[in-house]
Amino acid sequence: MADGATTRGLEVALTLPDVASTGIATTPGGRLFVLIARIDGSPGPRVVEWRDDGPAPYPDATINDWHVGADPRTMLVRVNSMRIGPDGDLWLVDTGSPAIGEPVLPGGAKLVVVDLADNRVRRTIPLDGVIGPNGFVDDIRFNGGTAYLTDAGNPGLIVLDIASGAGRRVLDGDPSVTADRPISAEGRIVHGADGAPVYVHADQIEVSPDGAWLYFQPVTGPLRRVPTALLDDPDAAASLADHVETVADLPPTGGTAIAADGAIYASDVQSRRIMRVAPDGTVSTLIEDPRLLWVDAMWIDSAGYLWMPAAQLDRAAIFQGGTSAVRFPTEVFRLPIGTGPAPNDHD
Repeated sequence: MADGATTRGLEVALTLPDVASTGIATTPGGRLFVLIARIDGSPGPRVVEWRDDGPAPYPDATINDWHVGADPRTMLVRVNSMRIGPDGDLWLVDTGSPAIGEPVLPGGAKLVVVDLADNRVRRTIPLDGVIGPNGFVDDIRFNGGTAYLTDAGNPGLIVLDIASGAGRRVLDGDPSVTADRPISAEGRIVHGADGAPVYVHADQIEVSPDGAWLYFQPVTGPLRRVPTALLDDPDAAASLADHVETVADLPPTGGTAIAADGAIYASDVQSRRIMRVAPDGTVSTLIEDPRLLWVDAMWIDSAGYLWMPAAQLDRAAIFQGGTSAVRFPTEVFRLPIGTGPAPNDHD
């Protein structure tokens, strides 16, 4: 193990008997929300709250029961990411596509905002105007009154005014958001259902604790950043690419999280490790463990734990010639890191 990395302190926080999770969110009061991977279009809840008596579809069973013929505008088609924002609401990013490789359904791509106080959908923000049929709205972060999203299908970033719900695309098709190499994990190139190597464009995204920088990358890196002041200025869109900086040339990455000190934690799906990227771009190994199989979107809680859902996505049937190699049960790990989340990210 490099850089003194150790498995000391790593614990299994959650065991999932027959599904995998690609995201975790917690509240300071102890509520736990789990995003279930449905990349193959399988039925079942997309988002659950993990309670004392087990998982319960969240915010309710009806919105989680999308099926062919149901209205994609009012139900969760396939949620790819979720965040509890600085506003305290749970934001769900719905790709609107039933499965990876399938087109986005009209009205399906959207943000669903859930009020955690009364467990009801507060608001739905359609993304039809910024996501095309072959788009893949991927992840979201916040900066004051603005939300930033990644499009991993048609490479680009989306800048969205939270109050109005109006969005615009930036860096559309730019090399900085476009994958120039296929994904590799556990020592092999990942191939899709059509047998072709898989490329995933703009995916991971974080905002610096001072709100000055947006970090982003394709799954296969490198990690880059751009000033948010320019992102937020529509008049700067034409020259935005000139201000993109490379931070670190990371290996294929499943997910990230940013801490209060500005360090970005990123999962290396090749080596089954978690990297720490310092604000100056220095990369070190936090932990390396054979159980960290494709750790996806991570979460830092208010107690200073890093949550790591080992999603095993590269072992899913869609990437294994139709036969799943996922080892059940899957697990969500956590590790104390001695720091909390960026205060502009969540509590």
